[in-house]
Amino acid sequence: MPGGHYIALSGMRTRLDQLDRLADEIANAGTAGYKGERSGYVNAPREAFDQALATAIDVSAGSRSLDMRPGDVVDTGRDLDIALGGSAFLTVQTPQGTRYTRNGHLMRATDGSLTTADGSPVMGEKGPIKLGPGEVHFDEDGTVRAGSTVAGKLAVVEFDNAKSLVREGAALMRADAQTPKAVKVAEVHGGSLENSNVSTVERIAELTNVARTFEALQKAVAVMLNDVDGRTIDSLGRK
Repeated sequence: MPGGHYIALSGMRTRLDQLDRLADEIANAGTAGYKGERSGYVNAPREAFDQALATAIDVSAGSRSLDMRPGDVVDTGRDLDIALGGSAFLTVQTPQGTRYTRNGHLMRATDGSLTTADGSPVMGEKGPIKLGPGEVHFDEDGTVRAGSTVAGKLAVVEFDNAKSLVREGAALMRADAQTPKAVKVAEVHGGSLENSNVSTVERIAELTNVARTFEALQKAVAVMLNDVDGRTIDSLGRK
């Protein structure tokens, strides 16, 4: 297969990945604390082709990075809602291990545990936080109170390169090789939530552009296969 076919087909593949990402971001435009992603394209020469297909170069997706720009903070008046300042994250315990989130829409489990919306325990500096009876209040430094009793202090952390965290689902992040550091001065705002930083208008515009590029590459493949290759085969057949 000529190298041009590989370039066009691999370009279509990366556009499909982009469409999946954009669809996911549009779906989570209303998820508290959600961060969008940015990615680009890179050329990936296939050395194994050597001289047989010297022009065969794949177009592949470049590395992704989180867009850590803050979302708008809105007051909800709900005692279990919090918004984090800066680029800090809450620490969460999941069956897959420790994860991190900026989604401050928290819950009180039946046993009093402070959890995320999906039931994962929210970690404090001394372990999972258990709430007693009474209205919950979050101090700005992360101290959690239930009624007049201190239930613990949130384990609020940050990373040297938060943009390279790996997304798991809508709101959870995995640190991989990075080591979290405790935030020296936490900024916890009770009764508030940070909105997603995804602009639906921008993503729809990008979605339209990616879809048009995919269609153009699809037409290019059709021309190469049906017209160019077809005429070549027909010409050789007559000889």
